[in-house]
Amino acid sequence: MRSFIDHARTFPARADADGCRLAPLAAGQSPQALFVTCSDSRVVPSLICAARPGELFELRTAGNIIPDYDLDRPSGEAATIEFAARVLGVTDIVVCGHSHCGAVGALVRGDDLTAVPALARWLDTTLDSALDSALDTATGDADTGGPESGGAAAPPRHDADRGTGPDDDPLAAAVQRHVLTQIDRLRAYPAVRARLDDGTLTLHAWYYQVHTGTVLAHRPADGAFTPL
Repeated sequence: MRSFIDHARTFPARADADGCRLAPLAAGQSPQALFVTCSDSRVVPSLICAARPGELFELRTAGNIIPDYDLDRPSGEAATIEFAARVLGVTDIVVCGHSHCGAVGALVRGDDLTAVPALARWLDTTLDSALDSALDTATGDADTGGPESGGAAAPPRHDADRGTGPDDDPLAAAVQRHVLTQIDRLRAYPAVRARLDDGTLTLHAWYYQVHTGTVLAHRPADGAFTPL
């Protein structure tokens, strides 16, 4: 923590030396994109995109999960997305999954999540059923159960998916399918749908390899994730 404190103290001087003008930010923000990704410390959007303060609006959740739009159960995620689309007027939204994802891996492996009941419930209620279907289709396994709502151990699952594209992570294909499902959920958000309909917003599905720094993007034409 000591180094973080020291760097925080010297940030104004370092920003000035780098030509990063902070004073104008007091007038407001106008980010170019909303970047939705995992809370994983190995994924750093501003570092990956070389974004300066004010350029990237971020939403981070365990497993880069976007919950279904439901005004009866408002969420911070929905509020952030709505604010980005309607108020900030971002022109692009990126949903970025990553290799070695603990959230997807926990379900695939059937990890015991008893010690983290809130996480277990989050995954149980928001991790997409399409992920279950994709994994079951890939392995021929009919079991689609997830972690117990009360935080009990998840039932054993099939072997990890082999993945697609240039990636050593066996969970690659599962995470990539998960990202595409989050993109579909985004389309159901009224604020996002309206912007898509008028052609002022573009959605991007990315996959980041934490061990190489490579970013793959989904190409709808062939349905594959390939390097940017």
